[in-house]
Amino acid sequence: MNLVGVRETIRALNKIEPGLRKQFVADSRRIAAPAIEEVRRGYDRLPLSGMARKWSQGGRQLFPFTVAKAQRGVQVKVDTDRRATAIISIVQKDQAAAIFETAGRRMPNPLERSLGDLLPGRTRILGPAVYRSRRYFEPELRKSIARLTARVQKELN
Repeated sequence: MNLVGVRETIRALNKIEPGLRKQFVADSRRIAAPAIEEVRRGYDRLPLSGMARKWSQGGRQLFPFTVAKAQRGVQVKVDTDRRATAIISIVQKDQAAAIFETAGRRMPNPLERSLGDLLPGRTRILGPAVYRSRRYFEPELRKSIARLTARVQKELN
């Protein structure tokens, strides 16, 4: 979904009334709930048995992968930074699940071969689940953004 002016509208909320932005983020989470549940249902088992073991790299613990943590890690993120490519996105916050999602995306590697091929620029569970459930949340999100834009325009004029 590509809407013009959403970033500026959300940023203007902080100037008008910070509570409105918090309400918009809460509404976005509620609206995106079907997509989040679809993604969470995709994390139903351990992808590879070795992912259950502890694994650190450079002093940073990357694994173990647990289904419960992978499911909890699916969240809605509202980011109005100019460098951000998406303003409202569904992200995976769990480190091990994020590695599972993107392993082999840039370059083929042994983990990617064990997990199965991945289409370039895609994720394993997150992307396909969100695209399958778009029809449930996209129209309502568009309406919410339109209401928000109208309110900001009214306050600024």
